[in-house]
Amino acid sequence: MIRVVIADDHPLLREGLRRILEFEDGIQVIAEVGDGQGAINIARSTPFDVLLMDLNMPGVNGLEACRVIRREKPEIGILVLTVDDSDDKVFQVLQLGVAGYLLKDVIPKDLVDSIRKVYAGEPILAPSVTGKLLDQLASANTPKNNFGLSNREIEILTYVVKGASNKDIGLSLFISEKTVKNHLSNIFRKLEVDDRTQAALKAIKLKIVQLD
Repeated sequence: MIRVVIADDHPLLREGLRRILEFEDGIQVIAEVGDGQGAINIARSTPFDVLLMDLNMPGVNGLEACRVIRREKPEIGILVLTVDDSDDKVFQVLQLGVAGYLLKDVIPKDLVDSIRKVYAGEPILAPSVTGKLLDQLASANTPKNNFGLSNREIEILTYVVKGASNKDIGLSLFISEKTVKNHLSNIFRKLEVDDRTQAALKAIKLKIVQLD
């Protein structure tokens, strides 16, 4: 069972999200909160798996709440659900290591699929957000540094940047998922990052991976 918490300051939106999710097998909404501090409080007191987080909330905003929860409860997958797709905000949030960034015009099926993917450890980005992010990072004038990555590790990192799952990477490179995971562990260690999203961001910013 995927335990979900909804954090949004609009009661009608929270109710709509809850109604969508309560009809899905294997997903349970265990709480709803209206601000960032509420999200922090429930993360500290109640075990759950995925947090649907709005960014623009009164008091402690979603960005600050993400920062605190990522530091204190890194096992919680944070899926940002917002109307704000500004370049600066996207980059700020993803640097914190959130699991995904979706816009509120997402269709219900894609939202549900995204929650399941976040629970499975796969990063999620809205298509429009991905384009903005890659354009911004690819234009950075940072000298290339491979951080001691092997050719195979760079190859795998390229697939990660493109959003491929471990299974997809394994099938493309004719290696097992376990081998992919071992390579990813080495990649995270060499890049000094904690997860796939941070690895992808650093790979693009430092031009370790060249985008087509």
